[in-house]
Amino acid sequence: MQVAGGINRYFANLISRLPSSFAPSLLVEKTREVNYPAHPNLKVYECGKSRSEHISYRLSTYRSRLETTYWRNVTAFRHFDIAHPTYYTLLTRQDINSYRCPIVLTVWDMIHELFPAKMDPTGEHAEMKRKAILSAQAIICISENTRKDLLERYSLPESKVRVAHLASEVDASLSHGPELVPSRPYYLYVGSRSSHKNFDGLLTAFARTISVQPDVALCVVGPPFNKPEGKLIAELKLGGYVEHYGHVGDSHLAKLYRCSVAFVYPSLYEGFGIPPLEAMSCGTIVVTSNSSSLPEVVGDAGIFFDPTSPDELTDILLSLLGNSAERERLIANGHRRSQEFSWEKTVSQTLDIYRSVSESRTHSYGKVPGGSIYKPIT
Repeated sequence: MQVAGGINRYFANLISRLPSSFAPSLLVEKTREVNYPAHPNLKVYECGKSRSEHISYRLSTYRSRLETTYWRNVTAFRHFDIAHPTYYTLLTRQDINSYRCPIVLTVWDMIHELFPAKMDPTGEHAEMKRKAILSAQAIICISENTRKDLLERYSLPESKVRVAHLASEVDASLSHGPELVPSRPYYLYVGSRSSHKNFDGLLTAFARTISVQPDVALCVVGPPFNKPEGKLIAELKLGGYVEHYGHVGDSHLAKLYRCSVAFVYPSLYEGFGIPPLEAMSCGTIVVTSNSSSLPEVVGDAGIFFDPTSPDELTDILLSLLGNSAERERLIANGHRRSQEFSWEKTVSQTLDIYRSVSESRTHSYGKVPGGSIYKPIT
């Protein structure tokens, strides 16, 4: 579903770093270009590559049924040791417990449960997630905060829920290319802008900032602005102060981080938060919310604020324009903090979970047949 993004990066790095004794299989509906992992034994099962908007409803339905049958045949007739779904649904359109092998599930956050009115008004997503969680033999949470939120909502054995933090492969070493950055001092925002990301709050705080310091810009990396965002930008008279860079490559992103006054992440809730980690790795200050997992990720290396207080954020943004000593201290702390996270550590922790689940199931039930994406466990 993602061309890029946290979940995409997670599985690409996880699969690519599996030991050479593993034979991972990836089931994917390739409807567009995505960031594929690389592994010497990777087997990719693709279907649905030749989409067309000009076929009839009947032919489209028939094709969809053929694809579903293909996915089900792959999972039914291949023998796997572990299934690790990339989300809470399957291409087979079956429940996750249809796998005939141990299931390891990564839970990213509790956003849909905490913000149901805007994120999940019908409750469909939360129910889909609930079924997946109850089907798994082991659950990986990407932060201690996500684990806490999960255990508050589900009566699960604590031993079943483990933590494996995420990491970043974007760092300052990528940031010295010819890519363009804004010519004036700028604050940087990176990522999606759904309601819990609190992008409107950032725009409000930034508008107050330029009323005092009009020579700065807000650089936004991510999808195009939607109509409500465009309307708010116009109402706040920010048209000449907001620079949109769309989706950029890692080297360009690293340079945008490094050259910024600060990276601002005003989110109300995050399961982990890869962009703040990227920002610390690239040598800029992180200004972020004091909520959810963000203090857990940033530690003592950032400046925290109440995401419901635009005035507090405005004061921070203005203070950063003239305090070079504090800036250098925070950048040094950020570099040190970012070294505590690595994909190697994430993979090591994940392998421990795979092995424990595989060994537990084998000892309890004998050899397990049928349907996972990783084999063998050694």
